Amino acid sequence: MSGADGLPVIGLIWAEAHGGVIGAGGGMPWHVPEDLAHFTRTTMGAPVVMGRKTWESLPERFRPLPGRANIVVTRQADWHGEGAVAAGSVEEALALAASDADDGVHDEFGDLLEGRPTDACIWVIGGAELFGRTIGLAERLVVTELDLDVEGDTRAPDRGPEWRVERTDPETGWHTSRSGIRYRFVTLTR
Repeated sequence: MSGADGLPVIGLIWAEAHGGVIGAGGGMPWHVPEDLAHFTRTTMGAPVVMGRKTWESLPERFRPLPGRANIVVTRQADWHGEGAVAAGSVEEALALAASDADDGVHDEFGDLLEGRPTDACIWVIGGAELFGRTIGLAERLVVTELDLDVEGDTRAPDRGPEWRVERTDPETGWHTSRSGIRYRFVTLTR
């Protein structure tokens, strides 16, 4: 999954309810364990880029996300998150994630990025502001669609007509979570 320039593909991954709702009050207003497992399977072994608020919304026991280089975009020059690397801009975060050189990511994470496949993906995992700033750079979207009406204050970025559905799981219909929420996984490319 490498881009045309040989660099890792940038992918965005999120879950959304009807109306593109991806969050409320700094968290997800639903619980779909199967989506969390899908998120883990999809991003495992790859660098993940997130905003500071997304980092802070993760339960402390899951910070940093294990098995992934955690890169946090923040405007706070003195910010530090145990197990994460801070980046002052989206560009810096993506450069850190894409780097194959012995740089700060390697210093912080040891061999986590060493030997990763050259077709690795850099996953942008939120929040909404970061999605909006990176969707124009992305080549892949992995969206868990939830068949759910819920109030929310955070929405997914608009997807233009250039995005095409590559695959839907299931191909027709929906899975049903053990929490009772219907969902499906949709992968889009451009």
